[in-house]
Amino acid sequence: MTTHSTQPFQPAPTPAGGTDRIDRIRLSLVRLPLKTAISDAKVLTGRQKPLTEVAVLVAEIGTSDGHQGLGFSYSKRAGGPGLYAHAREVAPELIGEDPNDIARLWTKLVWAGASVGRSGLATQAIAATDIALWDLKAKRAGLPLAKLLGAHRDAVRCYNTSGGFLSTPLDELLDNAEQALSRGIGGIKIKVGQPDAKADLRRLAAVRERLGDDVTLMVDANQQWDRATARRIGRTLEQFNLEWIEEPLDAYDAQGHAALAASLDTPIATGEMLTSVAEHWTLIQAGAADFVQPDAPRVGGITPFLRVAALADHAGLRMAPHFAMEIHLHLAAAYPHQPWVEHFEWLEPLWNERLELRDGHMLVPHRPGLGLSLSDFAAVHRIDGVEITS
Repeated sequence: MTTHSTQPFQPAPTPAGGTDRIDRIRLSLVRLPLKTAISDAKVLTGRQKPLTEVAVLVAEIGTSDGHQGLGFSYSKRAGGPGLYAHAREVAPELIGEDPNDIARLWTKLVWAGASVGRSGLATQAIAATDIALWDLKAKRAGLPLAKLLGAHRDAVRCYNTSGGFLSTPLDELLDNAEQALSRGIGGIKIKVGQPDAKADLRRLAAVRERLGDDVTLMVDANQQWDRATARRIGRTLEQFNLEWIEEPLDAYDAQGHAALAASLDTPIATGEMLTSVAEHWTLIQAGAADFVQPDAPRVGGITPFLRVAALADHAGLRMAPHFAMEIHLHLAAAYPHQPWVEHFEWLEPLWNERLELRDGHMLVPHRPGLGLSLSDFAAVHRIDGVEITS
């Protein structure tokens, strides 16, 4: 049955004997307002409106042995209520199940909602519970999630994106970049893809001049160029010695990205918009990316993310997961090839904890699991919620 509750989440008392079982799930939809409206190339070209808030689907899972796990998914602009509605429908399938059987439970939830597909909103809705189960498993082991997965490193190179949007005036963008570097961030990404490419080049030249040649820079066109434009601008961008050009083309144009990657010295990064392992496999097979950028909440959770990572590793690709640094820090730390993690402070108000930055890297926390607990801010901005019990 399902009941609405505003009381603090607590797992049910531990039964005498028996195998641990999932006996309670709390789902919450949280509306997270941004301090200022954000615009990238999709806004300047008229495809989207400025971003003013992020909808976050939070899952808290409790077991009969008293263990707890926390996970989340998210949506920008539209889709948050849809994620919450779909999760409410399929999450009861987890009640009574062994929380250790994460891969089997992911498959069970996917098939519970298979009528609406096995990608897109359907998988993003179950990502929150999948991530919560991995958090629970790591907490039970007393390990940070990265250590549970088998870490290759205790810190991951990080770069900042939030200070470089097209809606940010140039002077402010330059100040943001310098402040980010002073806080211990190792690279700066700025948005490009304006209708006037010369404006992009002027901004990028100003950033390179202010920061110097030794600072790692990336650019992100947010899918706004066609193939000819991407080739032409890509050649011009070679002079800036960029770490990568991100999403120069439509996210699903694997052949176009592959041709661009073959023709430019600057690496190509893409993959953040894909919502299934199959879509990433198409990208990898085509040779469309030098850096793959899977997003665990978008692709359906940690379980499918690990499958994408295995495919990328087999292909010898580098990785820079998209957004959600609180999750992706752990996953990047467990990737064999030296990765990047994206610094976005937007979700920080939801948590009581903060990630540590040092010498261009983000440090894996020593706390078990993801190392997160929900803040009072999350409770205040919770717009809907349901508790599912046996």
